[in-house]
Amino acid sequence: MNIGEFLSTLPQDIMKGGVEIPDRVLKKMFFIAGLRKGDVFCHLGCGSGNAVRLAAKLGVKKAIGVEPDGDLASAAKRKVARLKNAGITVADLRDADISSATVVLFWSSDLELVDALVKKFRRSLKEGARVITVWSPPGMMLPNKADFPFFVCKKPFRYATSVRQQIQAIYGTKCVDFTAAWRLAEKFIDELGVVPQEYRRFVNMLQGMVIWINAWNMGVACEDGVPPPVQSYLGILREFFQIDLSDMFTRGPKDESMVPDKMGCC
Repeated sequence: MNIGEFLSTLPQDIMKGGVEIPDRVLKKMFFIAGLRKGDVFCHLGCGSGNAVRLAAKLGVKKAIGVEPDGDLASAAKRKVARLKNAGITVADLRDADISSATVVLFWSSDLELVDALVKKFRRSLKEGARVITVWSPPGMMLPNKADFPFFVCKKPFRYATSVRQQIQAIYGTKCVDFTAAWRLAEKFIDELGVVPQEYRRFVNMLQGMVIWINAWNMGVACEDGVPPPVQSYLGILREFFQIDLSDMFTRGPKDESMVPDKMGCC
């Protein structure tokens, strides 16, 4: 199966954001963002409301969750029902009123949604508002604070003029090689703490390959061709897990013999 088919087999609570981020991880995000009692916290795509609950219990002025999925929103409402400074709204994230928010938590891989919300942040948020994201800053924003995989961007927002400039700001290097991709995936797994130990190696392998392929497609991979370790892991994913990532390659290598679907292992 290709990567799209694989993702379709995952439990729907994972795909819809139903997996709760542990409190220790949320506290680290809040610390990086400088969350304080005078803040109005908003979680766009709040799932079952764990971040809203925690922010409210930490004493923010108001904690708001916006969730388009009715079932998840109902679970979130039950979780914060006894907290006077917390509330949950069922709405499309694009339509949410965030004008009062001073800290926004948002995490999505939907590029169209990200683009729409970046425009909303520019239009609706007040000066000094902070946006917390996981994995990367939204769009081409440059972070004010970075502790991979957590980023904080503060209005007025700054923007990278190139992918390479943003890569430098995010990872501290102008290109991503295989070793960096593997270590970034490992740090992501360790920091989020939601992957069961028995699946850790597999998720590290899959995520590492996705990171490197994305870097390759954007022209910011350090290697000139697909290196042997990447070839090997692509082969392992295909032969032992029936996951074919070859269709993720959208930029052809200079050496056509290195294209994944032409390599013997893949």
